[in-house]
Amino acid sequence: PWGVIILIVYFNSGSGVTVTSREAVSRAEGSCTSEVIEALPYLKKAYGSAMQKVLHVGPDSCTVVSNLLKEGKEAWGVEPYDLDDADSSCKSLVRKGFVRLSDIKFSLPYRPDSFNLVVVSDALDYLTPRYLNKTLPDLARVSTDGLVIFTGNPGQQKAKVSELPKFGRPAKLRSNSWWTRYFIQTGLTENEGPLKKFEQAASKGNYEPDCQIFHLSS
Repeated sequence: PWGVIILIVYFNSGSGVTVTSREAVSRAEGSCTSEVIEALPYLKKAYGSAMQKVLHVGPDSCTVVSNLLKEGKEAWGVEPYDLDDADSSCKSLVRKGFVRLSDIKFSLPYRPDSFNLVVVSDALDYLTPRYLNKTLPDLARVSTDGLVIFTGNPGQQKAKVSELPKFGRPAKLRSNSWWTRYFIQTGLTENEGPLKKFEQAASKGNYEPDCQIFHLSS
């Protein structure tokens, strides 16, 4: 079952970010993975028990997984780019099997319905529609309660040609309307329930996310 799928389109009001490495992606101001960390308390209030078993897909997955493990959640990660500059704590998570290196253009190494929630950040911007058509159903395949996607906005500075080897191709930052059309074309409809819970929790916590949030169901 596809369950509820959430798309979070990240809007960066800053001067733009250039990407030089996995570490730069994760630590740069405005990175979608850092936004995941900020959003976790409100995602937990919006999803409740669905946050008990989570898979994060994207750069700096070790940081997201480590945060969730410390809070007593079951958490795993998929790093789609590289782990060359991983620190000792990240290497430990890899050794123990919590974080894997895996190309998301191909099927994830998990069985169907392995996780309650799948969270994706800084990853889909590098996929063409051809691969998105394969990757999104596969991300949904391994989740039972939903998919949360953080993706960049066209206002961000695009990676320079000299900075592409890490990722293979420049980021294709798509607009709000592009994603809306894409999900409609793939048969997904909006579901307002999780959005309302997230907004209520964010409002109580005085948290103003730099994202636009869509709630979709199949």
